[in-house]
Amino acid sequence: MAQRSIFITGGGSGIGRASAIHFAARGWFVGVADINEGGMAETLALISGDAKWAGRLDVRDRKGWDESLAAFAAAAGGRIDAMVNNAGIGTGGSLSELDPEEIDRCLDINLKGVLYGAQAVYPYLKAAAPGSALVNMASAAGIAGSGGMSVYCATKFGVRAVTESLDAEWAPDGITVASVCPSFIETPLLAGTGNRKSNETIRQRVTAAGLEITPVEHVAQAVWDAVHGDKLDYFVGATSKRMAFAKRWMPGRVRKQLRNSLRPLGQ
Repeated sequence: MAQRSIFITGGGSGIGRASAIHFAARGWFVGVADINEGGMAETLALISGDAKWAGRLDVRDRKGWDESLAAFAAAAGGRIDAMVNNAGIGTGGSLSELDPEEIDRCLDINLKGVLYGAQAVYPYLKAAAPGSALVNMASAAGIAGSGGMSVYCATKFGVRAVTESLDAEWAPDGITVASVCPSFIETPLLAGTGNRKSNETIRQRVTAAGLEITPVEHVAQAVWDAVHGDKLDYFVGATSKRMAFAKRWMPGRVRKQLRNSLRPLGQ
């Protein structure tokens, strides 16, 4: 049987790197794509053997998608069995305070990049089906809309919608489509501030709220499960699982909690 291959965006760090290591350790030919060339080199250095590939890709570049996938497929023996739409950025803060460029950048990378990737990889996944898979990286922010996260939540709700639509659209082709919804994960994203007008890191806000930070390896395992499973959504971390349960069975309570979370003390 031919060696199976997987293409992972955002492979220069965090979830993308952990997923690449996870699949490589289980015998897959792994390709990582990112705009961070130094990070990709570090990822490849952590993978033993020669069944690995890296290439620069800005997921906002539709032509770049075609070029990167063709190059990876050639290196991997002519086929792509799975792809992880993982590349993304965080954006937070009041919508009234965000610069239009910040809004556009988040939408273009987190949502348009997922659509471009799915469109570009479809011929490869169809040729490798049945058993091929597309995994889209969503978030707990795609389960419930939190104040101060309107743009980011819009992208992650959108990723889940794209996943659900393609699950129906590609089912006749034998392609598995799933989303992974982590809560707060131990990745470099936590070091960011979310928007240009804040000096407080995402990690500081998560810690102050008493929320858990889940090891990135748990997400890599969820990606593996999604490639080999048949569920639509995979929730990772206690916060994500609790939110999914509460949003389904107690939506009114979730809405009240989210609204109260932004009220000043004493109100």
